[in-house]
Amino acid sequence: MTPPFSVRTTPPFDRLARKLSKSHPEFRALRERAVEILKADPYNRSRAHHIKKLEAVPLGEGQWRLSLGRFRVRYDIYGEEVVLQYCGLRREDTYR
Repeated sequence: MTPPFSVRTTPPFDRLARKLSKSHPEFRALRERAVEILKADPYNRSRAHHIKKLEAVPLGEGQWRLSLGRFRVRYDIYGEEVVLQYCGLRREDTYR
């Protein structure tokens, strides 16, 4: 079994998370769930989560994306550390 990863946030992520928490009360629980998932399996080796490695995205801009319902979390992996870069809602017109 691999050791758990550490998860930290960036100031832009924290600002976005505060805004989402105000308008979407369910976001707080989803954020906690995202941290638990990323501590255990940020590369999605178990294929149990909606995680995708994004193409043509440089390190530092969220190379990986975790989808939890309507919410998206983008993050980077540096060795044993996961750095949360962005959180937001999927656009309403994505699948129209």
